[in-house]
Amino acid sequence: MPEEIRVALIGLDTSHSIEFTRRMQAPDCPEDQKVEGMEAITCLRFETPFQDKEGLDKRQAQLEEWGVKVTEDFDEAIDDCDAIMLEINDPAYHLEYFKKVADLKRPIFLDKPLADTIENGREICRITREKGLRVFSSSSLRYIPNLDEADKEVPEPMYAAMYGPVGVAPAGSSIVWYGVHAFEMLERVMGIGAKSVFARKDESGVVCVVDYPEARRGIVELTTGVYSYGGLVRDKKKAFPFVADTKRLYSRELELVVEFFRGAPPAASMEDALEIMAMLDAAEKSAQTGKTIKL
Repeated sequence: MPEEIRVALIGLDTSHSIEFTRRMQAPDCPEDQKVEGMEAITCLRFETPFQDKEGLDKRQAQLEEWGVKVTEDFDEAIDDCDAIMLEINDPAYHLEYFKKVADLKRPIFLDKPLADTIENGREICRITREKGLRVFSSSSLRYIPNLDEADKEVPEPMYAAMYGPVGVAPAGSSIVWYGVHAFEMLERVMGIGAKSVFARKDESGVVCVVDYPEARRGIVELTTGVYSYGGLVRDKKKAFPFVADTKRLYSRELELVVEFFRGAPPAASMEDALEIMAMLDAAEKSAQTGKTIKL
């Protein structure tokens, strides 16, 4: 990789396209939020149910002010890049655009969630293996300092309860689209191995119960309209409660993306991403049917 990694952003329907670029190259970005080593050079623009033309126009103007070329031509968007950041708010488009960039054989950051369904998530993982691609996919909530502390204080938790918001998705599943953040936090502390998910939906949101081997249990509480995160991690002797520290949320994840693009292993594996996708998919199906869904 060159000293300054040239990044192509694929998608403009998410605020992440703005927030990540701000930290890479905005002149007025606060010093403690800046991330060195990458520059967004292009952005592929297209409409999805998550952003209309007026919103895309505003975001395009902001990116152009920071030196990013915004285009509707895919070949032009990826022509001179070293790495890809798939920044598409609507997860229903993830597989389609992942397929488009897969043959480029460049490292890919696929912003959360992995896909819109477990079937499409599995297909992304299959393509990754088949083509030998380097792919990193996760939510920024996975890297909050509170979870680093939880790992030290309760390294082998029996129980974890995480809370976060559930936004109302303009299309598709709200649980998959926004529940990913709290489920990512759960998977970070509990590890891979979830067996089943039961989800109960009510006027406040959704409460999900995740069963693990050896009588371990996870809870994810998703509340409508309350945009805060936190949780509790405990074993039989000790508990570690926390309110999420989100001051450097985007910057920390972007630092890990730079390391990954330079050759480091992804901070979260595709196996991690796929289990989170499986839990999200199961939570959506359980909320609809009232049944426990096995993974």
